[in-house]
Amino acid sequence: MGKTVKLNENIVFGGNHPFVLIAGPCVIESEDMVLQTAAAIQDVTSKLNIPFVFKASYDKANRSSIYSKRGPGIDEGLRILRKVKETLDIPVTSDIHEPNQAKVAGEVLDILQIPAFLCRQTDLLVEAAKTEKIINVKKGQFLAPWDMKNVINKLEESGNERILLTERGSSFGYNNLVVDMRSLPTMRELGYPVVFDATHSVQIPGGNGSSTGGKREFVPYLSRAAAAVGIDSVFMEVHPDPDQAWSDGPNMVKLSDLEETLKPIKDIDQLVRDIQIVNNH
Repeated sequence: MGKTVKLNENIVFGGNHPFVLIAGPCVIESEDMVLQTAAAIQDVTSKLNIPFVFKASYDKANRSSIYSKRGPGIDEGLRILRKVKETLDIPVTSDIHEPNQAKVAGEVLDILQIPAFLCRQTDLLVEAAKTEKIINVKKGQFLAPWDMKNVINKLEESGNERILLTERGSSFGYNNLVVDMRSLPTMRELGYPVVFDATHSVQIPGGNGSSTGGKREFVPYLSRAAAAVGIDSVFMEVHPDPDQAWSDGPNMVKLSDLEETLKPIKDIDQLVRDIQIVNNH
C-alpha cells in the first residue's frame, strides 16, 4: 500500500479512501462564473458524497496562440480563488509556472499543480516543495510513467512528501494523445497517490490550428476505465457552456452532464476498493 496524502479531515488521497474529484473550469473567466460553477459542482459532489477540490487557472501560460485568452493573472486570480475557498469552504488548486509564484500561490492554494510541460523543471519543483503544500505533478506527455521517480526524488530531496502524480495522456504522433492504462499502476508503484486527468487525456493538442481541439465524448469511457484499473483521484475540467469556454472547450465536461458522468465512476471505484479489501484479508 502506498502513501496517503491528507488535505484535511474529509479529503485524503490514497490508501483505501474513495476517489477525490478535482474539477472546475480550465481558466478563471470571471469571479461570478467561477463562484457559480464551484457552487454547482459542490452541489453535485455533496449529493454523490464525493470529496471535491476546486480547480481553475489564474493564467494559462502555454496557450497555442499569443492571441488566446490567458486569465486574470496571479494576483486577481488568487483573490478569486481565495473567495471560492472562504465563501464555499472548498479547497482550491491552480497551476504555477515559475519558481517565484510558488510562495505567493501557496498562501492561498491547498494544492500546487505543476503543468505537464514543466514537470522536470527543477527550480519550480524545489520552490513548490518548500511551501509544504500538496504538490500535484502532471506527467509530461513525453515521459514514461517510471520516469516520474526522478520528479519524486526532486520533491523529496526538497523536503516534501505530499505528492500526487497525474496521468494526462502521452503524445501519439502529431496532434494526438493516447492513454496507456498500464501507467496508472506503474506510477502507483512509485509510492504516491495517482490522479487520472480525464479531460486533458482527450485533447487534440494544437488540433484546431491556433487552439487545442478535443473529443469530450470519450471522457466518460476513459474515466470509467481508469477507475477500474485503480486510481486515487479524477481530474476533470467542467464548464457551464464548454463551446464558449476561453480554453480547452472541446475536451471539457458540460456542467449539466457532470452528475451522470460521475455516478458510474463512483460505483466502479467502490467496487475496486471492495475487491482490494477482500484480497487483503
